[in-house]
Order: sequence, then C-alpha cells, then structure tokens
Amino acid sequence: MPEGDTVHQAAKRLHGALAGKVLTRSDLRVPRYATADLTGRTVLDVTARGKHLLTRVEGGLTLHSHLRMDGVWKVYTPGQRWSGGPAHQIRAILSTGDRTAVGYRLPVLELLRTVDEHRAVGHLGPDLLGPDWNPERALENLLSDPARPLGEALLDQRNLAGIGNVYKSELCFLLRVTPWLAVGDLPAEYASRLPDLAKRLLEANRDRPARNTTGRREQNLFVYGRAPRPCARCGAPVRVADQGDGSRDRPTYWCPVCQRGPAPSPSHGPAGRHSTPPRTTN
Repeated sequence: MPEGDTVHQAAKRLHGALAGKVLTRSDLRVPRYATADLTGRTVLDVTARGKHLLTRVEGGLTLHSHLRMDGVWKVYTPGQRWSGGPAHQIRAILSTGDRTAVGYRLPVLELLRTVDEHRAVGHLGPDLLGPDWNPERALENLLSDPARPLGEALLDQRNLAGIGNVYKSELCFLLRVTPWLAVGDLPAEYASRLPDLAKRLLEANRDRPARNTTGRREQNLFVYGRAPRPCARCGAPVRVADQGDGSRDRPTYWCPVCQRGPAPSPSHGPAGRHSTPPRTTN
C-alpha cells in the first residue's frame, strides 16, 4: 500500500498537472457517479491527507480517492499512450487542455461537497506530512491503548496518518524493538523520540523517487523486504511475518537479535512467513 510520502508525491504531481486549469473532460467510472460531470469547472488544488487524495474543484466539490494496495493516478500529455493498465481498470479520467489524469484500480472514489471532507478524512490522526502535524497529539494517541502491539498502533491511521508497512518495520528497527512489543512497554525515551523520528523519515523521502531510510547508497532499507538477508547492524538473518489481521498484504520485517520484545517463533510456512504465537527475543 502506498504510504504517506508516496501519496504526497502523487498529490504534488496531480496538483502540478491540474490545478488552476479548467476541466475539458470528466469521466468517473463508478456506478454512483457515472452521470456526474465536472467538465467546465476549474481544479482548485490537489491535497494529500495521510493516504487520501482530495481533488478540489470549483463549485465546492471534492473528488476523494484512496489508492489502497493497487490504485494509481497517472498523468499523460496529449497523444501519449496510456500505460497504467487495461481500460477496464480505469476508474476516473480528468483532462485539461494539456494534461490528462487517469486513475487506475481506485478502490475508493467518491464525490463530496468540500465542506463535507471530514466525512472521508475526519477520523485521521495528525498527518506526518501535513500542516496539522502535532507530535504530542500523535504520541498521546499511540499511548492510549498501552496493550496494543506497536506495529499495529503505528498502522492505525487514527493515531497518526501516513505510516504503512515499510515505515512501521523501519521505525521499529531504528528504535531497536520488535513490532509486537506492547506500546505501554516501549521505554519512555524511545516513545518520546518516535513521532519526530517518523516525521523525519517521511519528510526525507517525500520528494525521492526511491525511498531510503538508511542514508546509504548501497542499501535503501534496513529490514523491510530483506528477509532472509543479513541484518546490516549485526549480521543475523532478517525475518518476516504477518502482523495484525493475518493478511499477507501486511508483512512485517525485523531483526531477531537487534530488536527486543515479543516476536513470532520461526516457521517454515509459505514465503518464509511465521504465524505461531509470540515469544520473547532479546
């Protein structure tokens, strides 16, 4: 799933292509809005809110979209071949005189009154890359359920908006704790660092084409996607497991030596994932 930095890049790209221009074509290919026509309206701005995209148009309307796992917005110039997928996967087309934005495989697409945007994003916690960022509020949200595993708390967009599986795994590695450690067991000095560390990671990558959390050219990420390769810090094999709802779309990576706290026991199941009850590692 695209994370906060990727969604902000998408918003920046769409804003540059559409903002301040009159729509010459509007095609929303979802049954509820099949007859809606935004043609002739000026696009005011495109804004990211956590992992949500808000395209505001003249007349007090907002097109809300969420990319989830496979969604993507592509921008094309006149005559350029569309390459985001087959035509039946297109959910939205917004064209101006010199650009066309095409939304492929968008699982969430709805047209709202701009004053009602809170219905789509009002539940979100402080946005790590937004003007509403509030580290104290984010930490308070995370600590509100002390028994919850840290990894699950970080993924909950109601606590703070923008973190996905990659940053969850990388943040836990940098804090030297496993994603299964209860939030309430996180040492106070680590907890106080967490909001600022998360913000710095996303800000550092908001304009990068390739995400990098290590600061090294030879290795972009510490643990995410690296099982069973050796940990860059200690050399132990990096492990991977599913966390939360058991979905294979939510892999969690960690080092069993560098990161302290509960973790699943080794297993030899599909894709090297682990599903047995947690144990404690040091």
